[in-house]
Amino acid sequence: MTIAVLILSSCLLLVAVLLLAGHRLSRPAQRLIGNPPPALQAEAIRLPTDTGGHVAGWFSAGSPGAGAVLLLHGVRGDRTTMLDRALFLHRAGFATLLIDLPAHGESSGERITFGRHEGAGVRAALAYLEQRLPDERVGLIAVSLGAAATVLDNPQPAPAAMVLESMYPTIEEALKDRLALHLGAWARVLSPLLLCQLPWRTGVSAAELRPIEQIGRLRSPLLLVAGSEDQHTTLAETERLFAAAAEPKSLWIVQGAAHVDLHRVDRAAYEARVGGFLASHLR
Repeated sequence: MTIAVLILSSCLLLVAVLLLAGHRLSRPAQRLIGNPPPALQAEAIRLPTDTGGHVAGWFSAGSPGAGAVLLLHGVRGDRTTMLDRALFLHRAGFATLLIDLPAHGESSGERITFGRHEGAGVRAALAYLEQRLPDERVGLIAVSLGAAATVLDNPQPAPAAMVLESMYPTIEEALKDRLALHLGAWARVLSPLLLCQLPWRTGVSAAELRPIEQIGRLRSPLLLVAGSEDQHTTLAETERLFAAAAEPKSLWIVQGAAHVDLHRVDRAAYEARVGGFLASHLR
């Protein structure tokens, strides 16, 4: 009897922990950001979305004819996590727009939806750049959540270039990878207990969170970037994403990098590779 009670108590505790994890994963990551740094020479903006909310951001004008770049952060981040990229692009003459995705930073939103509804922020930002800089070609750099939101939304008209970093192929694999990373390989079997929470926490089903099924629709020149040691999205998963993407496309694996800020791993290599790719398509 004691063993049975112990097993039951352990199971109930595990369920409680997973319920708490589901809440924490999807709760908003909103915070005050404040003014842009002087080096960016940017203005703070607030853009309405077509879903009735708004996204906040910083816009920095560039040199005429140099192109414009939208920067999209990862989950639970905000525009400040893309600041270093924006500064190197600003020095190179690009106009830049950094936004807080819905339910992040100073943007509205009740839940993080892992890319499904964050696309409203992507649409609003691209529409703003098209209106503000009608003569410029527009590209984007999108990391993790930002990359998934872009692919799932498939913005139209298609940007002139896309850099997608550290993007998961399906939400099922994303959850299994993270459970294995934190608890061990055995914990992959627990992923259904997190997946079943998606609809009632976010209003989104797992079937709607499969960028690998949508990436082939993109009609923008694509640079897909990932770390060779990333365990949140494995190298094999990135290679499957690349295989599913349409041409023109290229793949850059940053050796030794995990699921981290790939710009900080090797700034010189990143700025040469990503900056060169954007310049070749935006200028």
